[in-house]
Amino acid sequence: MPGPTAGSAGDTSTAPATPAEAGPGAAATASTGTDASATDPAVGDPSVTDAAVTDMDATAPSGGTPGRATIGVLGGLVALGPLTTDLYLPGLPAIAEDLVAEPAAVQLTLTFSMFGVAAGQLIFGPLSDRFGRRPPLLAGLVIYTLASVVCVIAPNLTVLIAARFVQGAAGAAGLVIGRAVARDRFEGVAMIRFLASITLISGLAPILAPLFGAQMLRFTSWRGTFGALAALGLLLTLVAFGALRETLPASARRGGGLSTTLRTMSGLLRNVPFLGLLLTSTFAFGALFGYISGSSVVLQHVYHVSPQTYSLLFGLNSVAIVGATQLNGRILAPRFPAAALMRTGLAAMIAAGVALVLVTAVWDLGLVAVCASLFVMMASLGMVLPNSAARALSLVAPQAAGSASALLGTGTFLCGAIVAPLSSLGGSPSAVLLAVVVLSCALLSAASYLLLMRPAKTTPADAPEPAVA
Repeated sequence: MPGPTAGSAGDTSTAPATPAEAGPGAAATASTGTDASATDPAVGDPSVTDAAVTDMDATAPSGGTPGRATIGVLGGLVALGPLTTDLYLPGLPAIAEDLVAEPAAVQLTLTFSMFGVAAGQLIFGPLSDRFGRRPPLLAGLVIYTLASVVCVIAPNLTVLIAARFVQGAAGAAGLVIGRAVARDRFEGVAMIRFLASITLISGLAPILAPLFGAQMLRFTSWRGTFGALAALGLLLTLVAFGALRETLPASARRGGGLSTTLRTMSGLLRNVPFLGLLLTSTFAFGALFGYISGSSVVLQHVYHVSPQTYSLLFGLNSVAIVGATQLNGRILAPRFPAAALMRTGLAAMIAAGVALVLVTAVWDLGLVAVCASLFVMMASLGMVLPNSAARALSLVAPQAAGSASALLGTGTFLCGAIVAPLSSLGGSPSAVLLAVVVLSCALLSAASYLLLMRPAKTTPADAPEPAVA
């Protein structure tokens, strides 16, 4: 295969003799002598296809086993963005009353927070490629802590909205740099295992955060929830400063300014397999955000479940994500190609979405059928999300991992900001509308994967013939 392989930051002394044998950790430019200008080394070979990525997954070195301490630290950093977005949600009515504002205006604190998380990843991801992982991460955590304090003392809604935007943008540093560190430290199955654990945390955070927030309101006000976020930001700052070492050496960092960053991101978006995995992950998260934003109203107002029952159902779907991510990372990923796991997960997503539409719009089978469909949907996300992220990051060299992680995270939260209000269109709660939103996201996710990850029509003369995806 001509040009650098996906993860071209490996040890060149151990590079395989032929491109067909090279894994993602091989420095293909060194091993093949190909002109580096043919392909952006930070992006990887744009001709890489589904079958080729499958081959790379199968031969990738493990890169070591992620320890619990590493997972705990980076998991906390990755969860900071979702916690920032969702922990205070039960306190929205109290915010409207305390600040004498309309409920619709108070919703802007959520919208601007999500836009902040999306924008922050575009800032901190490229900065981490240029200056290393630690300095932007620590700066982001300090800014996050200060913005959280401003939220606590906000005298009016305007100040709160502005602080929420800054808080979301700064909190995105942990989200985007956490994934980049995974690319720095792990490859192959080890990266899939690590990202499965990270996806477990980041997937549970937006689901469980409102439940914790509701319990906090029993003994504190909405300002107390922001105080908890400030304390969490300070704790993560101290832990990251003391425990998280630099993972991107100076020799591997990208120079240049804004033009270099834009050129890197443009190259990533022109890489068709990366774009396919980016859109697959984005729309899969859209299904998750559609569920989060619409299920509370639908289950409590359409199917008349109590808040306690709704919390139980929420917990069951959390178990679905936990179980699927752990099954994927610990048992399935070492035994099956990532492409096969992706197709299985996407098929399960579509099946659950179709079932959800049928049991709400056609057969009206009631609460049990709706909950069963949502359970399968959440479990399928536990396979799709970690595999799509791991495979996308394996297509880039470590010096562009921050930019790649930024694009992955930005797409996720932009899609969430767009999808979240769709489940409540029309004013009255609708189970059918929720089902249509979830199914639409599942179909778009699968279509992105199947259309953009198709094998190339022509293959290099020195490369093995790819299998049909």
